[in-house]
This record gives sequence, C-alpha cells and structure tokens, in this order.
Amino acid sequence: MSYINPVNKSFCLEQMCASNYLKLLKLMPELLVLRETAIGVALNNTPLHITVIENTPYTMMIELNHCFNQNKPEHLEPAMKIRLYLDAKLAEVMSDYARSPISLAFKDKGLSTDIMNYKWRLNYFLQKWLDHCLKKDYQFSITID
Repeated sequence: MSYINPVNKSFCLEQMCASNYLKLLKLMPELLVLRETAIGVALNNTPLHITVIENTPYTMMIELNHCFNQNKPEHLEPAMKIRLYLDAKLAEVMSDYARSPISLAFKDKGLSTDIMNYKWRLNYFLQKWLDHCLKKDYQFSITID
C-alpha cells in the first residue's frame, strides 16, 4: 500500500473517519442495533465478522474481522477495533492485530505528529478494506431483540 501524506492530515483524518462511518453503515445497515455478533457472507469470499465490544449512549466499540481459515474459526484477522462516535457520525480505528492500541503505543505522550501518523495508517487501511468489502456485496443476517 502506498503511503499518502496529506498536508492537513487532521482535517483529512476527520473526513476519512466520517467516510468510514458511512461505509460501515452501508456494509451493514443494522449495525447500530447490533448487540452481539453478525456474520456477513459474500459469494466465494471469506466470512466477515462484526462483534460489538462495548455499547454506550454515544459510542459503540466493534471488532471487524475476516475468518480466513474455516477449520479454525477462532483465527480472525485483522482484528480491527473501531470506535463509532454516534453523535458525530465518525468511525475511528483504535487498534488492529499488528499494532497496539494508540493509548499503549504512545504511553509517554509522544509527538503529536507521530500519533497523527499512527492514526492515519490505521484509518487509511480501514477505508481501503471497507471499499473492498463493499465491492464484494457482503450480506449480513442478524437477530434483533
């Protein structure tokens, strides 16, 4: 994946988080009423798992994964933890399988440009992955209580 480095990264990151929020809702329109887990399937593609980790009045934390090995359903990647800000309509990646959560990676409050670059890479990956998933036309079935 090529590295994109916009001049006004904070503004572009906010726009990307807004776009990712809309893409998540397009991928799974029932996402905001999901209480546990949903599995999406697409023709000849690996299942896509969405799991609710936390749900509060203004935020929702989900984990988004593919199940690449049907023989090991517990092996899920990229284990992207995404916080949805329901009032602002933003989706921000907090961590993935390869990188620590932002709060752990920058315990010592590193340079703000380092934190911004870290967040940029995580959210840029989500943007491209959601584009891929939307092209595959995943269909989710969930039970709403």
